[in-house]
Amino acid sequence: MTGTANGAVDEARARVLAELRQGERFLLVTHENPDGDALGSLVAMHGVLTALGKDSLMFMDADEFPLPYEYAFFRLDNLVSIVPDDLDERTVVFLDCGNIDRTPSDLLRNADAHIVNIDHHHDNTRFGTVNLVVDAASCTAEIVWDLMQDLRVDPTPEIADALYVGLVTDTGKFMYENTGTRAHKMAAALIEAGVDVHEIYRRLYEGMPEPKLLLLARALNHVQRFDEGRLTVTLLTREDFLATGAEDSFTEGIIDHLRSVRGTKVAAMARELPANGDGPRSKVSLRATDGGGRRLGDRTRGRGRRTPAGRGLHHRHDR
Repeated sequence: MTGTANGAVDEARARVLAELRQGERFLLVTHENPDGDALGSLVAMHGVLTALGKDSLMFMDADEFPLPYEYAFFRLDNLVSIVPDDLDERTVVFLDCGNIDRTPSDLLRNADAHIVNIDHHHDNTRFGTVNLVVDAASCTAEIVWDLMQDLRVDPTPEIADALYVGLVTDTGKFMYENTGTRAHKMAAALIEAGVDVHEIYRRLYEGMPEPKLLLLARALNHVQRFDEGRLTVTLLTREDFLATGAEDSFTEGIIDHLRSVRGTKVAAMARELPANGDGPRSKVSLRATDGGGRRLGDRTRGRGRRTPAGRGLHHRHDR
């Protein structure tokens, strides 16, 4: 990162810290279909603001529930699924959301909303009133952790667990190339704060429901490879979900199996979504094993994630 970029990030961090210190009422938001970093950052920031004596609410649309089984242990006290009437009196804090269109509520896209945008995705559209986008961070949870220290808040067990979930999931259990020395320092600090590493691992990666295993088997059976193996893809149809009894959230992690195949540079998983008024739809997720992830993200107009993780693209079948 250049000196100019460092200076811009430092200035943005100072502005965000001022917002968090001076504000009294907050609404915390993340993207649709929240993953571990989104949920972990949401819960942790709520804990930090509560520790500061602030009036903090978390927002998630009712359609997001039930959460994937991996994240069902999160305590979601003070969570609302309807945008509160006093929205214009609250600072809206978006966490891990690269594009404001990834929130399901039109009210939160109100041009008059006062928005603090905290994220680590390089292609974040800077839609906030104040934008703290640190693409050198391993995850958004790492940024929340930095802010927590600047605010002199000690992590409660709930905050520490939430931050660790965000860290371990977005770094692929510390195996992705976004895992730097700071990620390990953060992990060490959270373990010192009381995180039970084995318990978090068990909750996230063990206890798999049988339908998820059956869905994985179907996804692997559908694998195709192109461009001399550099592109590895699979497709899941609605029939696959119906036959296995799997929920849509059970696709989490499948693409990483494709990504791990020798010779793969880009992995793609397409899955059919339930039809709506626009007809059949599908969602494509991408993962890259090298810098191609940035190029893929650039080609998908703000819905890409810095390698090696990925973003989903919704489209109709006729496209």
